[in-house]
Amino acid sequence: MKWFHKEKAPSTLFYNTDLHAHVLPGIDDGSQNPESSIALLKALQSWGIKQIFATPHVIADTYENTKESIDAAYNILEERMLQEGIEIKIRYSAEYRMDEHFRDLLKEGESAFIPLPGQRLLVENSFMQAPIDLDEILFQLMLKGFQPVLAHPERYRYYHAHKEIYRHLHNNGCHFQVNLLSLAGYYGKEIKEIAWWLCKNEMIEFLGSDLHNLDQAQAIGEWLATKEYHKAAEMLATIQNDQLATY
Repeated sequence: MKWFHKEKAPSTLFYNTDLHAHVLPGIDDGSQNPESSIALLKALQSWGIKQIFATPHVIADTYENTKESIDAAYNILEERMLQEGIEIKIRYSAEYRMDEHFRDLLKEGESAFIPLPGQRLLVENSFMQAPIDLDEILFQLMLKGFQPVLAHPERYRYYHAHKEIYRHLHNNGCHFQVNLLSLAGYYGKEIKEIAWWLCKNEMIEFLGSDLHNLDQAQAIGEWLATKEYHKAAEMLATIQNDQLATY
């Protein structure tokens, strides 16, 4: 496969820590089996990633993952990594949809969540509409000591004509994690434009692969060889990904 072909070394990322990837087998819409997980890890490793935070979805009535289900999938993958000699370091957190289930977790308190280092919590909106009480949810997270990190804000099309919402959320302390695939144009022109707008306006704290499958891995691998990627690397040199590193 192109992104880790032995005869042609792939271009590498300018950071070493990926905080958003769906590589745990069989618990959401990402990797469905250990073999696929290993292939995704090899792709990430070929790009220079040294540590991954696996972030399976937690969504009401769809992917109601718990610490137990995530840990079980992690243990399966860890065993396979040992068998395959994969040296990349992997830990897990989750990507939390801000829905009714999430509100219940908020009521349970801090122990209900699996945060990233620094008490950062990766959260996402529905792709249909934002929570009506989004400001209140983010405020409650901060009160409980979490730093909310909004996953792929550029993909929420209902914000595209209302860029002031991005500024509002960011100015009120919400950090943004933009997808590499968005900057590359994988999801379409409009999402790419917003991703680059966020980049130019210095509203990106983190980049993420948001890897689900090998098609996405190939798209990222090809983009890393472009001038556009190197432009993004220059503009985003101060992102905080490697502040999460534990290696």
